[in-house]
Amino acid sequence: MTVRVTVLLFAQLRLAADRSRLELDLPDGATVRTAADRLEREIGAALTGSMCAVNERYAAPATSLADGDVVAFLPPVSGG
Repeated sequence: MTVRVTVLLFAQLRLAADRSRLELDLPDGATVRTAADRLEREIGAALTGSMCAVNERYAAPATSLADGDVVAFLPPVSGG
């Protein structure tokens, strides 16, 4: 069994993936960390320091994902 989640990407993650959203099919029982690991492999960019939100609420790496969830990865912001 799998869960399908929509992943939203911002800033340099969006540039690395060359798109702002994608769909991931993950194994049943997947967590935010599972999605992050898969995403790192697929887009070839590290998510180090990124925050994550699931359905518009900040989420920890151990947060479980369900079919239809929207997962957003928000990289750290710098500027001056």
